[in-house]
Amino acid sequence: MFWTFVATIICGLGAAGIALGIRAATAKRAPRWIIPVFAGAGMLGYLVYGEYTWFDHKRSLLPEEAVVVATEQEQIFFRPWTFVVPYVTAFSTVDTKGLRQDTEDGNIIRFTLYRFEQTVTDAVSHRAHLINCQSRELVPLDANGSPRVDNMKRLEASDPLYQTVCGS
Repeated sequence: MFWTFVATIICGLGAAGIALGIRAATAKRAPRWIIPVFAGAGMLGYLVYGEYTWFDHKRSLLPEEAVVVATEQEQIFFRPWTFVVPYVTAFSTVDTKGLRQDTEDGNIIRFTLYRFEQTVTDAVSHRAHLINCQSRELVPLDANGSPRVDNMKRLEASDPLYQTVCGS
């Protein structure tokens, strides 16, 4: 977060420098108010750029065995550009090397689902799950490793999570 702040300030100063150059090139005929407008636009532009490139950047840092199985996009009222082009604010991955068969027939697989969320400081959470590949039932596990059957859900056959875990 600190480096994002520093980069935002530098972009604002750089854009203000461009405005100063415009004023100098026009023999100070350009209005003075373009300097703070350029500074604000430079900082806002950098922050918007950071929001839209966050997902690709985070995905590039993941190991090869991490497969993205879901993404979430939001439209946020105080970011009106997201109504035109929403951006990825969170995504979930499965570590395919961490898949473990819980039964001898291989129908029930234990895995960890990681969730990355773009917030003021990036948040990463993980939770162990069981999936029955025959019935496509997904059950999260609590901290003790016990199944939380009350949170069970049935996945579609086309769900990327089901295809990643049960297809490998």
